[in-house]
Amino acid sequence: MSEDKLKAIRDRIDGLDDQIQDLINARAQCAKDVAEIKNGGAAASFYRPEREAEVLRKVIARNRGPLGGEEMARLFREIMSACLALEQPMRIAYLGPEGTFTQAAALKHFGHSVSTASHAVIDEVFRDVEAGSSHYGVVPVENSSEGVVTHTLDMFLNSPLKIIGEVQLRIHHHLLARTDNLAALRRVYAHQQALAQCREWLDENLAGVERVALSSNAEAARRVGAEADAAAIASREAADIYQLRVLASNIEDEPDNTTRFLVIGREAAARSGRDKTSLLVSAANRPGALYHLLAPFAQHGISMTRIESRPSRRGVWEYVFFVDIEGHCDDPQVTEALKALGGEAAMLKVLGSYPRAVL
Repeated sequence: MSEDKLKAIRDRIDGLDDQIQDLINARAQCAKDVAEIKNGGAAASFYRPEREAEVLRKVIARNRGPLGGEEMARLFREIMSACLALEQPMRIAYLGPEGTFTQAAALKHFGHSVSTASHAVIDEVFRDVEAGSSHYGVVPVENSSEGVVTHTLDMFLNSPLKIIGEVQLRIHHHLLARTDNLAALRRVYAHQQALAQCREWLDENLAGVERVALSSNAEAARRVGAEADAAAIASREAADIYQLRVLASNIEDEPDNTTRFLVIGREAAARSGRDKTSLLVSAANRPGALYHLLAPFAQHGISMTRIESRPSRRGVWEYVFFVDIEGHCDDPQVTEALKALGGEAAMLKVLGSYPRAVL
């Protein structure tokens, strides 16, 4: 009797698979129809971050299980990625080499139907997108335990690129090596942020081992592939790519360790209904300058989610502030607040308005 029940369930699964496949291809045909219409116009924009964010929010809102909302949204992300590739194959620049968390963030945001282009430093990601060699770029901007990635913030001082999206990625660090013997290790390679995020574990388990900061965790894994007495802190994907053993898993000190990444492009994103706006602003050198900069947000009921100061590099002890606020620059209250802010600031640059991370 149980075999009959299993066969009936499997037959139903086969029937559902047929329907799902037909529906995915029907959706793909719609994507091709969209491409034909857009190709008939001037300067068509195939990727619409606000539209994709809206679709994924609807997926999560209408989900009834048993799959969780985020898991269902990830499945839809891949369907959307494959359909978009029929309209326009996209190239995404990221901070490499292959196997970095930044590459993982790029694939989480755009899906696996894009091609990714690795760059050794953040500057090169910006230049690649500015030159039009890549459609978009993905760069790290802050970690929940170690703070901002200052190099990314500094690049916005002179770059014409816009922030068009954000990605939040749960970070798990693993200790990778060619050997399986911790006692044989003499060096640990990693990005300086990863070394800081795993400080307590390293102090307890590898107290006498030299810690060497590199440009990325993936570069650390690549280097360890040629050194028998060294280890790298990197992702599990990096272990597969560079054929290393996982000596210890989840060695990050904070269990909720999360990194935020920014998606950068040449064109601004439209309103999605749940947006953020990032600003670059400097104050005139006078008493109460910072108070006057922040006052327009309070006056117009706008929540500020982050503020970070950086040297302006244009004068000694002159600073600029990187500010995130809720809302889109086309929202009426945000428009009015930015107008008031412009009257107080020595310099104001809107870095972009973009959908808040869905997943």
